[in-house]
Amino acid sequence: MLASFILWCAFSVKYVFYQEYLFIKGGPFKSRISYEKITKVSPAKDIFTGYRVLSSRDGIEIFYITAVLGSVKISPEEKKEFITELTKRCPSVQVHN
Repeated sequence: MLASFILWCAFSVKYVFYQEYLFIKGGPFKSRISYEKITKVSPAKDIFTGYRVLSSRDGIEIFYITAVLGSVKISPEEKKEFITELTKRCPSVQVHN
């Protein structure tokens, strides 16, 4: 049962750019991040955290003002395209490589 839950969380991840916010969903976990609250995006190498735990080795960490733990870690398949779209919607974001 635990394995099924982990797989559900790891492989049902989706990211949607809405007009006012970024929506991230993985299993039962959801984040609705207002673009105006995003402060920084940086690489995330921690493979044991984030929405897609098994493939977070080459992920990104999004820091935003209202985050419970200060940030959320994700691993979009097209990382460069994702960051490009995010910077279009949030031009003041600091991007660290």
